[in-house]
Amino acid sequence: MNDVPMDAVPTQTSAAAPQASAIFFDGQSSRRRRVQLTFTDRLEISEDGSPPLFWDYADIRRADSPAGTLRVSCQTAPPLARLEIADADLSAALISRCAALDANAHGRGVAVIVGWSLAATLSIVLVVLFGVPYAADRLAPLVPAGIERRVGDAANVQVHAMFGGKTCGAAAGQAAFAKLMDRLREAAELPGPVQAAVVSTPVPNAFALPGGRVYLLSGLLARAANADELAGVLAHELGHLKHRDNMRELIYRGGTSFLIGLLFGDVTGSSALIFASRSLVTASYSREAEEGADTFSIEVMHRLGRPASAMGELMFRITGKEVDKTLSILASHPLSEDRLQRMRAADRPVSGPPLLNADEWTSLKAICGGGN
Repeated sequence: MNDVPMDAVPTQTSAAAPQASAIFFDGQSSRRRRVQLTFTDRLEISEDGSPPLFWDYADIRRADSPAGTLRVSCQTAPPLARLEIADADLSAALISRCAALDANAHGRGVAVIVGWSLAATLSIVLVVLFGVPYAADRLAPLVPAGIERRVGDAANVQVHAMFGGKTCGAAAGQAAFAKLMDRLREAAELPGPVQAAVVSTPVPNAFALPGGRVYLLSGLLARAANADELAGVLAHELGHLKHRDNMRELIYRGGTSFLIGLLFGDVTGSSALIFASRSLVTASYSREAEEGADTFSIEVMHRLGRPASAMGELMFRITGKEVDKTLSILASHPLSEDRLQRMRAADRPVSGPPLLNADEWTSLKAICGGGN
């Protein structure tokens, strides 16, 4: 570009002969290129044996660089192209010619950070709202029955720890409870066995655990007016079992890392099982899961020829009286007027025999030995 000898051109003019060398990365490969810089009306970047490159001063921008090095890029060059200058005099000469060297650098940096932050936040929201529930829906039916039982066994230990291990065992009450559960199991047509027990605690609740376990807490039994009300709630829990809602919620809450831990044997004293057992007892289900379990309960009560609204009546009664809802049936099975109206609308004329006779119902109510 400029054939004038260096000693013929004053240093303060806009043209100069080749100066100290710099390192250039062309943005196409990782090779470090030793180049010469020449300052004319543009920055000339030349390497022996290669055609020179030209960067307009107005397009040159400062890039992040270590101390003692000036690193710049060019808006018209490939995005990854970089020029690194370690010589202080050469850096000063370039800086003096690049009026827009730091133009919008801070603004662009902030904009990039904000943009990536918003994108990351949006990705997390989409994964939580759509990705995790979708994965849980698909993975829950694939969990082997053996793993479900192991989770249920671990949760069973936590149940006894949380409620003092007081399983109610009055003989007549147990016989009545077994009769009621047998009637429900037969009508529910579950694929596997169900283990059920009554636990002595004032907490009014009932819940199902993976592997076919159902617990009735005596606080709920004490508030039930008849066997139909209790049967509706227990049928609802059997619905969660049949639909595998507990495993689905567990995967949803714990993510696939929990399931991977279980598959690789992380089931003894691990944080995964502690998380599983605790969350299963206190978990609340999605609206869709609750509606599905309601439908199942209604269908079971229809098969038994008993009123479908009995469960709703019991829950509604607790709604008006329960003070501490932390572990109540309301926490895990939130009742709405729409749900209650649906159960009432599903009622049919009673066509089946009572699930328990009067003596059996009395025995069941006294299963914990104190009328709890």
